[in-house]
Order: sequence, then C-alpha cells, then structure tokens
Amino acid sequence: MIEALAARISFDGITWQYIKECLEMRSIQYALIVGVVVALCSSLLGVTLVLKRFSLIGDGLSHVAFGAFSVATILSIVSEMVFVLPVTVVCAVLLLRAGQNAKIKGDAAVAMISVGALAVGYLLMNLFPTSSSVSGDVCTSLFGSVAILTIKPTELWLSIGLSAAVILIFILFYNKIFSVTFDENFAQATGVKAQLYNLIIAIVVAVIIVLAMNLVGSLLVSALIIFPALSAMRVFKTFLSVTICSAILSVVCTLLGMLLSIILGMPIGPTIVVTDILVFVIFALTGIIMRGKKA
Repeated sequence: MIEALAARISFDGITWQYIKECLEMRSIQYALIVGVVVALCSSLLGVTLVLKRFSLIGDGLSHVAFGAFSVATILSIVSEMVFVLPVTVVCAVLLLRAGQNAKIKGDAAVAMISVGALAVGYLLMNLFPTSSSVSGDVCTSLFGSVAILTIKPTELWLSIGLSAAVILIFILFYNKIFSVTFDENFAQATGVKAQLYNLIIAIVVAVIIVLAMNLVGSLLVSALIIFPALSAMRVFKTFLSVTICSAILSVVCTLLGMLLSIILGMPIGPTIVVTDILVFVIFALTGIIMRGKKA
C-alpha cells in the first residue's frame, strides 16, 4: 500500500518509482559512495583550515589541480588522478614553504600560485584543444561534471583508499593537529614539530582537493571544505563538537545535493554548494537565537 501511494506522488512528473530506479543503478550508487567519503574527508580538515586562517589554501590548490588536469587532458593520460595528485601535493608543499618566506607572505603566495595555475591551464586547453567544445571542457572542470556518475570500480576503490588514509591520519594525529591549530607557537615550545604537522595538513588538503574535483569542480572545492565548518561553528564551540557536526553536515548536504541534482537534472557541484549555503543560513540563525536566549 505504501509503495502504491508513493508511486502516485510526483513532482513535475518525477515519481518515487523513478527515484527508486535511479538509486538502484550501480553507477549512481558508486557516485554516492564517493560523494560521502569525499565530503567526510573535506569536513575533517575544514575546521583546522578555518581556525588557522588557511581557508584560501584550498582555493589555491584547487586552481593548481585544474592546471594539472589540463596538462593531463592534453597528454591524453588515461587516469588523470595519477598525474594531478602528485602535482597538487608538490604545489601544496611549495605553497607552505613560500608562505613562510618573509618576502612572499602567505596570502600573496596563494594568489600567485592560484591565478598562475588557472591561467596556464585555461591557456593550454585553448592552445591544444582535445575536443570541439573547449568552453564545455573548461566549464566541466571548473564546476563539476556528471562524469562522477560514470565512475569506474578502480576509481571508486582508489577514492575510498585515499579517503581512508586521510581519515586515519586525522585520527592518529588528532592531538597534534589540535595543538597546532589553536596555538602553533605554544605547540612548538612543548616539543611538537609544528612545521611537520603543517606539512601533513597541506598534503592531506591536496589529496582532498583532487578527490573532490570530479564532484564539485575545481572552483567550488573550497566551498565543500569551508561551509560545513563555518555552519558548525555557529552553534558549537569546542573543537571536537565542531568537527563532528561539520562531518555530519558535510555528508548530509553532499548526499542531499547529489540526489537533487540526479533526480532533477541539475549540475551536481553547484547544487551541493547551494545546499551547504542554505544549511549555513539555518545554523547562523539558530546560533543567533541561542545567543539571544542566553542573554
């Protein structure tokens, strides 16, 4: 009876039966799994990046990943991730080193690498087009693609493996990351190798950026990392509670955004980010109400 009732419920011709059939497709199941693990990884480091004022690093590295992806496309490399990942990791290390240089401040280093990589990538795709629609290829790379719906089992397991490594690193070094996040100078004074853990954070962020590119595109990756953390901070105050809330919000928003985009035929990346924005507004209003009651 419930199934019969659900089959009659529709929205612009979209029935629950259609939704059920979509969810039964193996390609969509793979895409949702990748979306969940990528969202979880993104949220874990998002809190640290926001508190350390490193939010722009995600944006800078996403542009680097776009440049590397352009080169991989021109060279006809079968698995772009094999090329894009090491290039992005190397640039993350260089970005961290440049940020410590007295002559090139952190924000200037991010802007320099970010804009440079974006310009070079776009120029290369125009000079050596691999298809008749360069604008379409660029738009796909920048704002996400339905290619995630055609993900292969090998790419699925690679994403799961890299995500598991990111989660394991965060759990193993949680206390060190916590101390470096809140007071790097004090952490160094107590014997914590702050530079080493900053390097680990930069490398992990690079991995997350590459994983998330197919999901939301290189321009929107930083939103996937930052918005859940900012939303959680509106309501919760401790590092652990903010991290847990951020992880839950990131997974829920990504799943909801992907389902809406698949069912309604909307672009995946922007739909996920808009979902994150709406949740941020809700949590911001909740935080204001909570502070008003306490006052």
